[in-house]
Amino acid sequence: MAQWTSAVGPAQLARLLQSQQDRPAGPGTRRPPAYRALADGVRLLVLEGRVPVAARLPAERELALSLSVSRTTVAAAYEALRSEGFLESRRGAGSWTAVPAGNPLPARGLEPLPPEALGSMIDLGCAALPAPEPWLTRAVQGALEDLPPYAHTHGDYPAGLPALRAMIAERYTARGIPTMPEQIMVTTGAMGAIDAICHLFAPRGERIAVESPSYANILQLMREAGARLVPVAMAEGLAGWDMDRWRQVLREAAPRLAYVVADFHNPTGALADDDQRRRLVEAARSAGTVLVADETMSELWLDDDVVMPRPVCGFDPAGSTVITVGSASKAFWAGMRIGWVRAAPDVIRSLVAARAYADLGTPVVEQLAVNWLFSTGGWERAVAVRREQARENRDALVAAVRRELPSWHFAVPAGGLTLWVRAGGLSGSRLAEAGERVGVRVPSGPRFGVDGAFEGYVRLPFTVGGAVAEEAAVRLAAAARVVERGGAGGGEAPRTFVA
Repeated sequence: MAQWTSAVGPAQLARLLQSQQDRPAGPGTRRPPAYRALADGVRLLVLEGRVPVAARLPAERELALSLSVSRTTVAAAYEALRSEGFLESRRGAGSWTAVPAGNPLPARGLEPLPPEALGSMIDLGCAALPAPEPWLTRAVQGALEDLPPYAHTHGDYPAGLPALRAMIAERYTARGIPTMPEQIMVTTGAMGAIDAICHLFAPRGERIAVESPSYANILQLMREAGARLVPVAMAEGLAGWDMDRWRQVLREAAPRLAYVVADFHNPTGALADDDQRRRLVEAARSAGTVLVADETMSELWLDDDVVMPRPVCGFDPAGSTVITVGSASKAFWAGMRIGWVRAAPDVIRSLVAARAYADLGTPVVEQLAVNWLFSTGGWERAVAVRREQARENRDALVAAVRRELPSWHFAVPAGGLTLWVRAGGLSGSRLAEAGERVGVRVPSGPRFGVDGAFEGYVRLPFTVGGAVAEEAAVRLAAAARVVERGGAGGGEAPRTFVA
């Protein structure tokens, strides 16, 4: 029986390999033999998770034609991969990707490191900060005080606790967007909300338009749901959304859904202005596309002079085009897995009905904790703490990267939790691999794109500050030197660092 579970076509693999090109070699730099470069490229795709483990690779002749190299080169690369444990073969079944014994499976998203690994590794993979105490503890205590009446019920609230739904609706109304509790469904985080929306509106095979780049975990969620992703390029720097491109894609591709992060976009940090939001809603309405607006970063402005635009749903008074997703995870704490959907009442009813076959509902105690924060003013105080943390971390990280890596380019966002960095012509994938060896974990640009885009980028979150930010930049510079020397193996040993 074949040992592979999926397949990668020759044209697709060639495209992924082409996206990995490093900057031109400098004087005196020796390029590896063609077979070695090919083997290294495939190995890197497997380690990044961009080619899954147990994926059948093309036959040698097919790949040679797609890459315009000799079959001997491909055969030698495959043999090198087999000897290193990254490829297995069987006569009649072909060759499929693997990982050597003892190596972890490559991450498909941006999972945080386990706590025991944090002593020697600086984690820049996950854009999440510690809880803003004492507000987490106070919220949980308040939830426990409010719990007894709910303990006498079955505890299943598919649409969410009525008190929390009413409170979220009230907060939208206070922002100038009249909202009824019937327009709110509480979910298990923003990921749970978007997963439910995708299953309802975009079953397997449907098109979803996404920003390019976009949030890696959402892209992966949509891929695994069987969506056909249609990327729409973002403008350079913080300019954000190109409305002409969006109008063209929505008109020609007619996607069922479109997903945008208009508030301090992840990963670029761009903030859509009122005109961009209005035109985006108009384009979606004209194309018959449902626009999903991710507001998880909307309260994380970091500069005092920021004037927040009107919410995207504010440009859809009829409520027929925009579905809004919010969450406590970014603005408060990632461990508080409470999200919500704001949509037309009929959409909410459909989402709630479909939930009976998914997770049934969201934990009651966590909902009570968020309701306590919203109803007591604790939320505003906690978010103020979060903004101060993120602002200090951003400024420290920006200064450290500019000092240690002056050839890296980025625009400093006025909010959010991430810095989108062009890595001075280096391969982001190779930087990520080298970073693991020198003690800094950083996600490469292709995780945030579709089909190998953004190889020259990395994303740096505002999760570390002070001396840790300085050390992170030092380790990134060490990783860059490894890549510049033409390899991602070896390098400098990581130092244990305790903040």
